[in-house]
Amino acid sequence: MKVYPNIFSNNPLDRVSYLRSDPEWINKMTIDSKSMFVPFSKGQPFVSTISGLTSKNALENQASPAWFPYSFFDNKIIENSIIIFLGLLDDIAFFAIDLSKIHDAENQANLKDMGSFEDLMALSSQPIESGELAMLGQAKAIFEWHNSHTYCSRCGEKSNMVEGGYKRVCNHCQSEHFPRTDPVVIMLATYNDHAFLGRQKRFPPGMYSALAGFIEPGESIEEAVARELNEEAGIVINNASYHSSQPWAFPNSLMIGCIAESTSEKFKLDEIEIDEGRWFTRTELTNAINGGENSKFFVPPKMAIAHHLIKAFVENK
Repeated sequence: MKVYPNIFSNNPLDRVSYLRSDPEWINKMTIDSKSMFVPFSKGQPFVSTISGLTSKNALENQASPAWFPYSFFDNKIIENSIIIFLGLLDDIAFFAIDLSKIHDAENQANLKDMGSFEDLMALSSQPIESGELAMLGQAKAIFEWHNSHTYCSRCGEKSNMVEGGYKRVCNHCQSEHFPRTDPVVIMLATYNDHAFLGRQKRFPPGMYSALAGFIEPGESIEEAVARELNEEAGIVINNASYHSSQPWAFPNSLMIGCIAESTSEKFKLDEIEIDEGRWFTRTELTNAINGGENSKFFVPPKMAIAHHLIKAFVENK
């Protein structure tokens, strides 16, 4: 399978949706001696530098996801935690366990001195194997969904988690609820040898990026690209083509990267979402993407799909 450059892509697991709907199979794999669990707490995965806890691909002295067998966790921890199934790899089942309800989880779950819970966004810029980052992103997105969908959206009663974490069923009206993914378009507008980048107030000083926005109901990807560029920057396009996508578990989006061909270099910023913006030459962007010391601006790092959209333009791919 092709390896994609976008962080949180390249998940190696087989999610076996046809098996996880069987509660007996899930229970069997949960307690299987080969099954592995990565702890989470308040949206943060547990990482370690201890050989034997991390995968064989982990770099020496580099904090990487820590995996534990089911037997590591005592019954009190299990009873007060949420466990979700991630998938199979080489006949080994991988799970994530959320310890957020455990007070002082590192001590209570006997994790102290083994590592620490770390911010996933910060970890994404570290040299962690891309497949494991994807697995952590998968787990975080599912946990975030459960945290915000405890109650039925139809009748308001509490719902129960089933199918290894991929469905909730209402206790009262029996409505079924499934994890949601919010589609977001992120696009690089181009015109001849130029590409358009913008800035928001929240960006670090000097950083410019591709524009982005949520796809609205009843809207195609191409229509969303055209609308967002026109609304935010007054740019009119005549074509939009798909580049790649990036799962983004902050909390549960899918970034859909596109390259859009503008009809001209005309633009007019909305000054609401975009404070600054302009057309950059291919030479300027080449210097920025390569971290040129003389560049007067910079672009998002490799962890962001915007970086790879700009890189594709620079390399004319």
